[in-house]
Amino acid sequence: MSPHAETAAEVTTALAIVKTLILILGTVITYYAFKAYRRTQNTALGALALGFGTITLGSFLAGVATDVLNVPLALGVLIESLIVLVGFVIIAYSLYAR
Repeated sequence: MSPHAETAAEVTTALAIVKTLILILGTVITYYAFKAYRRTQNTALGALALGFGTITLGSFLAGVATDVLNVPLALGVLIESLIVLVGFVIIAYSLYAR
């Protein structure tokens, strides 16, 4: 195996670990935000939960696209960035919702 192939394999493994941790932590944050929304019926908390859920899902889907569907890395990063942008817009809205 060439040094480049070893480095690529290490990066792929590290990326899978980081994406898994993002999925776990993002799911926990989304769960607690949604739980707070259900308790209070505050639309801002509902939007916050939706925003965090969108960001978490975007990160997961980008990882699936690049690793499972063999989407080029640059396109996977673009997909993730667009979904994260939408999630941040939703979170920003949650800060102004009443």
